Amino acid sequence: MIIIGITGTLGAGKGTIVDFLVKEKGFKHFSIREFLVEEIKKRGLEVNRDSMVEVANDLREKYSSSYLAEQLYKQAKESGINCIIESLRAPGEVESLKKQDNFFMFAIDADPKIRYERIKKRGSETDLVTYEKFIENEKREMISADPNKQNLSKCISLADYTFENNGKLEDLYHKVLEVVNLIENKPVHVRPSWNDYFMEVADAISKRATCDRGRSGCVIARDKQILVTGYVGSPVGLPHCDEVGHQMKKTIHEDGTITQHCVRTVHAEQNAICQASKRGVSIDGATVYCRMTPCRICAMLLINCGVKKVYCERKYHAGAESEQMFKKAGVELEYKYEEVQQYKNQ
Repeated sequence: MIIIGITGTLGAGKGTIVDFLVKEKGFKHFSIREFLVEEIKKRGLEVNRDSMVEVANDLREKYSSSYLAEQLYKQAKESGINCIIESLRAPGEVESLKKQDNFFMFAIDADPKIRYERIKKRGSETDLVTYEKFIENEKREMISADPNKQNLSKCISLADYTFENNGKLEDLYHKVLEVVNLIENKPVHVRPSWNDYFMEVADAISKRATCDRGRSGCVIARDKQILVTGYVGSPVGLPHCDEVGHQMKKTIHEDGTITQHCVRTVHAEQNAICQASKRGVSIDGATVYCRMTPCRICAMLLINCGVKKVYCERKYHAGAESEQMFKKAGVELEYKYEEVQQYKNQ
């Protein structure tokens, strides 16, 4: 069996990871928060963040800095199955549990504004606060020189695995599952998200490209079904760059940046649109998957074809104009990574 402890900032998604491991992996859940709520009610206090901090600090001072965590760890150990202990907040708790066999520490964080919106939707007794109070509560719990008091910053730094939760839940689930499989020494097989699935297909298609300056592929899909594909290459019947070399043209953009393009090739997105036209396939309302931000011409064509979303692996360094056009046209643009991508030899 393994026992996982989890810490993190307010509203980052500790409960989300707990629910996932309970439902998908059969973990048993132990919560310091629930332990404290019971103690608060026994003392006749109001259940809120202030009472939680006060009672937790009192118990740690009376017994030990690791008292709360050790009580739950004993219960988890006795259960004989995989368990997760939620809301570890004091360094003494984490340091004590990390000395135990088969214990692993998780931490999770996210952007403060995203976290505040999450706790508002959650609406528990301790979450009904203003954004200012939310930030104030967090600051109070982030750092403390007293080992008996909350110090989220230190607890997060002690984690064996840390997760960022600013994106989609399926991305977080994939990361957590991969780590748990690794801990359990099981073969790591993470089912790809639909975005990753179509991007992997686009990467496979790119291997058919015939210009080594930017081998790219494109997939256009709708309702989780591939409609058409395309890859970079010269028009049908004309020589390819891989055979005769590149035909370059320099472009000076409005923002002063200078790029060089091979004018011999048809871009992957353009070829996919051509395939849709030849086959009589409508791509209205579809999603486009491609390696980087489409160029200005590709962007205009995709907008006119009625696509609703463009998903790219990375940003193209000269793609600002396309990004603006997509925004004005109401086309959603999403990146898997934020790094800027440049063409080879550019």
